[in-house]
Amino acid sequence: MKIHNPASGAAIADVPADTSATVRGKYHRARAAQPQWAALPIKKRLAAIAAFRDRLTAMHEALARTLTEEVGKPIRQSRNELTGLAARLDFFLAESQRTLRSETVLADVDNKLEERITHEPLGVVANISAWNYPYFVGSNVFVPALIAGNAVLYKPSEYATLTGLSIAQLLRESGVPEDVFSPVIGDGLAGAAVLRQPVDGVFFTGSFETGRKIAASAGRRMIKVQLELGGKDPIYVCEDVDVKAAAAAVADGAFYNNGQSCCAVERIYVAEAIHDAFVEAFVAEVRAFRLGDPMDEATYIGPLARRGQIAVLRRQVAEARRLGGRVLVGGQPIERRGNWFAPTVVVDADHRMSLMREESFGPVIGIQRVASDEEAVSLMNDTPYGLTAGVYTRAEKRAKRILAEVRTGTVYWNCCDRVSPRLPWSGIGHSGLGLTLSTYGIQAFTRPKAWHLRSA
Repeated sequence: MKIHNPASGAAIADVPADTSATVRGKYHRARAAQPQWAALPIKKRLAAIAAFRDRLTAMHEALARTLTEEVGKPIRQSRNELTGLAARLDFFLAESQRTLRSETVLADVDNKLEERITHEPLGVVANISAWNYPYFVGSNVFVPALIAGNAVLYKPSEYATLTGLSIAQLLRESGVPEDVFSPVIGDGLAGAAVLRQPVDGVFFTGSFETGRKIAASAGRRMIKVQLELGGKDPIYVCEDVDVKAAAAAVADGAFYNNGQSCCAVERIYVAEAIHDAFVEAFVAEVRAFRLGDPMDEATYIGPLARRGQIAVLRRQVAEARRLGGRVLVGGQPIERRGNWFAPTVVVDADHRMSLMREESFGPVIGIQRVASDEEAVSLMNDTPYGLTAGVYTRAEKRAKRILAEVRTGTVYWNCCDRVSPRLPWSGIGHSGLGLTLSTYGIQAFTRPKAWHLRSA
């Protein structure tokens, strides 16, 4: 399988891909290795993850450059991901032992009865991961899965293959046995081969369509499934904000990582009273973004990771124009080698347009004016997705009232495009099933076992 640099189109590596037979072999070795891994004291499994963290820190710059080279993420943003990963690992290291310890919920001495809950590992889990934040998205799954005593078949995205192989190598060097964490390399065919194995859980990050197929298959097999899917994440900007500050924050939320984030701002609703001023400030921010070589320290906008997404963005912009939208900046691919699309702002947008209803996953944003909080909430909820939503206002009570009415797994007041390891990450509707992160996201990789103990 050839790995290409999305900034130039050049081939940068050629790696062997897994076949159905090699995937089957990795599954059987994982199944055989998992009981011994689970039998280790949790402190030893935690020590391996702590060593992994140390190796990530030591290799920080080399890993960041590999990520930028194969995904196209600007180098400063690649470094940010690795820096943020350290804090996420610290959370798992600090909280896992307490979260996974057995709990005595009844100790009835008179009747010689004890009731206890233990958290047993699922067994062998499949982790089919994403390319846009391979360290964040992957570690949300494989780190707590390993700490809980599971073996993992890890399928990195074909667009982040070299990063996936780096993760596997560092885990091996840190004390995680090779058969306990097995990378599966390839495209969708390799992912399908993983799903054919009799695993005990499937944890997938990707598109709604693929997630729906995985859910149907897992349902027939009665295994655990978690799906982190897409989002059409809205922001509502109220009339009482500092317009320039709000515009800068929301523009960053929309265009960071070239808009290729499940929680990136995908549609903006602005109160009529400040609409024109907000648009002017927002467009100024977007025009100032530096587009160029992702290895350049000054670059903010790099290439799209996937060439096929260019056609999606072109269709959305062309349709918006036909339906009355005005393109104030960008609106077309950039003619150069690689996968480039100009940062694009469309105003006079509305919900007839796929730009406001279907995931863009690129540097394109629509802005719609609204007359009231009630209209904003109605439009924010007019979607099959439910990942994140945010509101910018000076009034705390107003913000909390609005956010309480929005149907999403995560809400933001005066911030956006943010993930905390201390809070559960979950979606509603087409945004997925289950959750990662927080203590709930540690227990997600176990099944509770109920103990009824009566002494003679």
